[in-house]
Amino acid sequence: MRWTDSEQDAAFRAEVRSFIRDRFPADYPPDPVGENSLEPEDTLGYEWSADRVSADPVRRRAARTWAAALADRGWVAPRLPVTYGGAGCSAMQELILQEEMMRAGVPTVNGIAALLFAPTLLACGTEEQCATHLPGIARAEVTWAQGFSEPGSGSDLASVRTRAIRHGDEYVLNGQKVWTSLAQYADWLFVLARTDPEAPRHSGLSMLLVDTSSPGVVIRPIRDIRGAEPFNEMFFTDVRVPADNLVGAENDGWRVAMTALGFERAGIGATIKYERVLSRLVDHLTGDRATPYLRDDVSVLRHEIAKRYTEIRVLHNLARYTVSRQESGAVPGYEASASLLFGAELNQRLARTGAAAFGPFAALWQRDDAPLGALFTHLRFDSVAATFIGGAAEIQRQIIARRGLGLP
Repeated sequence: MRWTDSEQDAAFRAEVRSFIRDRFPADYPPDPVGENSLEPEDTLGYEWSADRVSADPVRRRAARTWAAALADRGWVAPRLPVTYGGAGCSAMQELILQEEMMRAGVPTVNGIAALLFAPTLLACGTEEQCATHLPGIARAEVTWAQGFSEPGSGSDLASVRTRAIRHGDEYVLNGQKVWTSLAQYADWLFVLARTDPEAPRHSGLSMLLVDTSSPGVVIRPIRDIRGAEPFNEMFFTDVRVPADNLVGAENDGWRVAMTALGFERAGIGATIKYERVLSRLVDHLTGDRATPYLRDDVSVLRHEIAKRYTEIRVLHNLARYTVSRQESGAVPGYEASASLLFGAELNQRLARTGAAAFGPFAALWQRDDAPLGALFTHLRFDSVAATFIGGAAEIQRQIIARRGLGLP
């Protein structure tokens, strides 16, 4: 376990900082009124998946220019082998890249595809599947979304009812998925479906790769509590999926899904993001503008902020531990669940502390003339979902108890 950068890692960190300074497009400013979240790989003020297809030609061009610059270095999907368009980076280098992008406040690119799906396909897919799909991800030319949760099958993922029936060289897919992040911008989906209804729940599932342009695929955005549309519901009606798009063996989808969730739960980008948000709060509260808004119990507020800072450092250590496990060749396991659980609950505590800092002014929703642009008011609404995105808190506690502590 390494708590600090090695000499090689420090040199890589300096290289990344220089690259961001020199190559990030000056005409790609953050969106000051766009809805954002505290999720690990989201960057405040940006949503690259949406920017990539934005109706604003300047924003669209800037998003694609930034993606091309990262792709030239293999840094869209940095841990992929060079043969697939990655940079062959170590897990620690990927962490450093994510940290420095968050520190600079620039958007990550193709996050779901590059950080979640690509390593899963590399671990579980065939050489032909990797050769077909990974280069497009590494060039940020193809985006992906994760089709797991269903109505009534969110936390209890093994109960999915979407069916995939084999007919010759194809599967016929029918069912519904929900809460699918950024699916409205995705070119492809990786979908967990039931292929053997008679098998035990965990044993009758398979993972399929589905082209969103296939006949029978319908994607509808869902408006959340803030009025934003980060999630979607998806419907599959007699969608024909080539059998070659099966990842892993038939009925082995649970293993593939758990591999994907392990990468999702690692959450390596969260620490710096939380630090930046907390620093914005402190800077605002210590400035002249804060006086009319500041809570009366300043000493209590100071103590709460100190606790949040300490918790952020704990999360940093959990992320480092998870990355060290990956460096040793292990697939993220219960330690990734510990990181996700702690980070999700910290997400909510941080949002509550920030909103409560402004007392009654935290009720202001409109950004104009609200303290700090109502940032924490919006983040507090967004954080409601933190403890079930990527797996409910109760599920994470079960994983930690059983796999980490060996409890029955």
